[in-house]
Amino acid sequence: MTLVIPAIDLRGGHCVRLYQGSYEDETVYFTDPVKMAKLWRVQNARVLHLVDLDAARGGADDNRPVIREICQALDIPIQLGGGIRTMDDIDAALEAGVSRVILGTVAAREPEFVSEAIARYGCSRVVVGIDARDGEVRVQGWTEGSGLDAVEMALDMERRGVRRIVYTDISRDGTLQGPNVDAYRSLGERLQKARITASGGVGGYRDLLRIKELQPYRVDSVIIGRALYENRFPCQHIWCWHDKDHVDLDRYSTAPLKTGLQHPC
Repeated sequence: MTLVIPAIDLRGGHCVRLYQGSYEDETVYFTDPVKMAKLWRVQNARVLHLVDLDAARGGADDNRPVIREICQALDIPIQLGGGIRTMDDIDAALEAGVSRVILGTVAAREPEFVSEAIARYGCSRVVVGIDARDGEVRVQGWTEGSGLDAVEMALDMERRGVRRIVYTDISRDGTLQGPNVDAYRSLGERLQKARITASGGVGGYRDLLRIKELQPYRVDSVIIGRALYENRFPCQHIWCWHDKDHVDLDRYSTAPLKTGLQHPC
């Protein structure tokens, strides 16, 4: 069973989605991220994916206070990416209640840091995010190229003890045009121990079926943002999306409580 992970991308304290990673092409979907997180929980989310877009660009602003609020409000594991580049950043995220952190820019620029982080916190707490365009790893909130090949970086991370890769195809992200199945398959054929969380392009139920077919290639979960926000799945019509202002967001569904990540490594 492929794990579906709802995404909340944070910018300026709001829930937003970018189109193909462009900060100039942004849609604000909800102004209260805590309520949004609770809504996904009511709709049976088992894990939540947060990205701090402000921190990812390396600026002084971040969304750490609201991230802490979300962690305190929910009873399921939360993973966080964006701007996590030092041990202090990892400590702060874990102290705030995050279950695991996603290392992106620092993994590309300082791979030895990943080895040290895995040694200190373990593979269940530290995973690596690879954001690629045309096979090249992008960094600094997707705004800069790295010159690194995405597959080669993933293999290096696996050798360093990483057991989960969150792979985003930037050209598909926010487009609803379908996931880059070939990229996930190619990566999965090369990996030996690490598993893959797919991200980018899912536009509806048929895309989930395509992701499910990738299970033999080490893909066991998928992050979905825009398609959920825009009510693209038939099951959402029988949930509470259209009446979210009147939903009891403190009465959760049947998903397990926060006892650890479903896929710890």
